[in-house]
Amino acid sequence: MTDNGLPCLGLLEATPGILRGLMTELTDEDARWKPAPDRFSVAEVLAHLSHSEGHCYRMRLDRFMAGARPEFEPDDAQMYLDLYRDANPEDSFDHFEEQRENNIEFLRGLSAGAGDRIALHKEYGEITLAQMLNEWALHDLGHIRQIAELVRARKYKAGAGAMAASYNLKP
Repeated sequence: MTDNGLPCLGLLEATPGILRGLMTELTDEDARWKPAPDRFSVAEVLAHLSHSEGHCYRMRLDRFMAGARPEFEPDDAQMYLDLYRDANPEDSFDHFEEQRENNIEFLRGLSAGAGDRIALHKEYGEITLAQMLNEWALHDLGHIRQIAELVRARKYKAGAGAMAASYNLKP
């Protein structure tokens, strides 16, 4: 494998393993638990990750590589809430993991300089592929943190007894 200079590939490649570790002791019921009606469950976060992996990031990646200065519409996760609501967490994670492996393989196969390719994002203006990869990493890390907080609140807080009072969880 050659180094093509693209940023964030290590983190993007590690995300499925990090998520798998966080979810090691979750039951299906735990994965579907919502801390409040207007908050996501782990299952819904996984459905969002699976959906955005293909319908946002891979689509944009393909368009970056297919032509000069493609245009991207803003992505609004709120539009897909119904799609996420009843998703099976195991199926969503498996689909996410498979897509991510394919995306990493594709990214590692790009030539040096691919990160300099430019697209026009209708909300943010000109962006490079390297900038999108950094945003992709930010997106992953935000959802890793979100899932970690959900797991903390659902799985471990009650078992910590009185010591749990010293934790300010925000699932």
